[in-house]
Amino acid sequence: MPIRPAIAAELPQLQDIETAAGELFRALDMAEIADDEPPALDLLERYRAGGHAWVSVDDDDLPLAYLLHDEIDGAAHIEQVSVHPAAAHQRLGSGLIGHLAARAAAGGLPALTLTTFAEVPWNAPYYARLGFRTLDESELTDGLREIRSHERQLGLDRWPRVCMRREL
Repeated sequence: MPIRPAIAAELPQLQDIETAAGELFRALDMAEIADDEPPALDLLERYRAGGHAWVSVDDDDLPLAYLLHDEIDGAAHIEQVSVHPAAAHQRLGSGLIGHLAARAAAGGLPALTLTTFAEVPWNAPYYARLGFRTLDESELTDGLREIRSHERQLGLDRWPRVCMRREL
């Protein structure tokens, strides 16, 4: 599927993708995650305007999946990657991650990082298959420690979480 920068008019569609993708957490007794609000439009707009929001689109140029990223401590940090469940198993998530990896490497960044749920099948185990490895606490950068602290404040540590890194 083609990948391109997100455009402002489709940001509500990204929220819809996030909401639909979140529903999968209900089957894992993670209703709080499923009920979490999608990123606010102003936050999505900041990522879009900064060139940090990418979409994978269908033949009609409609988003099926999206990725948001930051630069944290010299690495491209995946803030969010979501695929609409109706488009699952089409390698859209891995395509978006590969796209970011190529852009990051071309920009001189040495790695991708992310934080995720350790035991959710489409989270840490999936990222491990894409070449990410779980970081030990001693390997966390200041920025990753700050992200993990914020996640703890949000109550996400009710379920095991990890930081992961993929060298480029």
